[in-house]
Amino acid sequence: MLSHLRIKNIALIDDLELEFGSGLNLLTGETGSGKSIIVDSLAALTGERVSADLIKQGESSARIEGVFETQVTDNVAHLLEESGIEASGEILVRRDLSRDGKNRVFVNDQLVTQSFLKRLGPLLADIHGQGEQQTLYDVSTHIVMLDDFAGVEKEKLQVRDAFVAWSQIAHELATLKQDESEKLQLIDILRFQVNEIGKANLTTGEDAKLEIEKRRLANAEKLAALSTEIFSLLYDDEHSTLATLDRAAKLAAELSQFETSFSEYDDGLGTARALIDDLAATARDFRSKLEFSPERLNEIEERLAEISRLKRKYGDSIEAILAHFTDAQSRLESIETAEFREQELQKQLVAQENSYRAAAARLTSAREKAAKSFGKAVETALKDVALEKARFEVQVARVDAFSMNGLDRVEFLFSANPGETVRPLAKVASGGEASRLMLVLKTVARPHERGKTAVFDEVDVGIGGRVAEAVGRKLKSLSMVSQVFCVTHQPQIASLADHHFVVEKATVKARTSIRVRELSPDERIEELARMLAGKAVTDAARENARAMLIAA
Repeated sequence: MLSHLRIKNIALIDDLELEFGSGLNLLTGETGSGKSIIVDSLAALTGERVSADLIKQGESSARIEGVFETQVTDNVAHLLEESGIEASGEILVRRDLSRDGKNRVFVNDQLVTQSFLKRLGPLLADIHGQGEQQTLYDVSTHIVMLDDFAGVEKEKLQVRDAFVAWSQIAHELATLKQDESEKLQLIDILRFQVNEIGKANLTTGEDAKLEIEKRRLANAEKLAALSTEIFSLLYDDEHSTLATLDRAAKLAAELSQFETSFSEYDDGLGTARALIDDLAATARDFRSKLEFSPERLNEIEERLAEISRLKRKYGDSIEAILAHFTDAQSRLESIETAEFREQELQKQLVAQENSYRAAAARLTSAREKAAKSFGKAVETALKDVALEKARFEVQVARVDAFSMNGLDRVEFLFSANPGETVRPLAKVASGGEASRLMLVLKTVARPHERGKTAVFDEVDVGIGGRVAEAVGRKLKSLSMVSQVFCVTHQPQIASLADHHFVVEKATVKARTSIRVRELSPDERIEELARMLAGKAVTDAARENARAMLIAA
């Protein structure tokens, strides 16, 4: 249950701290006093989005904080463990808001994401806001309520898994069964590309090698002259470098007989001679192998032109062209073998369809069985909210379209008056009847959820008198097993409170603020009298209020 709530700098609230107890906690106050701000703050603690516009004017930040005393269920423990939060009987939830958008969420003083709180919050409290009864007119919500009552999570999971598997096969099969002419065109294109690239017989680095050979052939005459001249200068001429070096070496050797320092150059001169000899031989051999072939040059230019054309079509390098070649081969093979794959998928689809239908049939059976019990339970509970003659049925109809929700369409049928045939809710339930029906459905649909805080914001819309008292008794009954927090304008409901709070506006120095306080027994009499009589509270209204409190 929610034991403590603190709201700071939200709307017209400066700094508000409230302590709540078990049982029925009622919040009353004049219209526009700010009750909805309290409910919105509670909703923020369950993960609902909070706008920066709610931050009090003139303030840069705000805070909403709540302490929940709860039994740690498996679901709660799993979620807390998932984020490394120690599970205990007390959970502190805090929302820090900032005008610059840097909002933060904490659970037990550990920073968490809003999505995490969105999962944890509903396990701590259910918020039933104003106008929620309108959702009853949306048939898609009916199946959710029935499933909550039936407890068919296992069956729904099996249907969901079967549907996903069936959908994946159906999608792949549909892709294979694309327009036949489109498929044939694609085959022609891919086959042409594979043949064109394959015929080129490309090798990695081929273009770079051809460019080198092209430059050599294009400059053959110049290369021949250069290599010939090198050989002549170094070796072949009478006064070649090698001959001159040999004479110099001989002279240096004679000198070394008289001056030993010249002997130090023997090794260097030998190295120089070997280097010159090697360079001359290399130039000679290069020249002897050098040939000018216009035919080979033409071949190279044609080959480079072909490679350049393929680059423009399939990539900016030979590696890219070859990668496209491999991809095209793979795609072509996939399409050409699609007929066999299609036959295989067709068999898989039939098998998966049978699996899905079997899972859906089990879910349908569970829903149909639960529908009767749910209908009877709701009819019985409707008597508690002054709808003694009402009839309620759950219709489970078969649909053809596969979905994650199975093959069922669930719709609630209702009749408030004896002698009238049950009909769809949207056609027969008034606003007041819908409010009471929503209260009943919320309490009946989830019988296994106990201990959570249930928040009802003006569930008494459109009712009064005996009906309001009946709704109050229903809320009181619910508060025996779960903490109930209710915003009401009905004195019949307010008189049943275990803890009665009033919301008031006060203006000090031209600034309006909201305060909330728990009422003493005497203050409760005055508040109930105000709710009964309006602005001018009379003694008769006070006596009536006392009588209501005694009867409660």
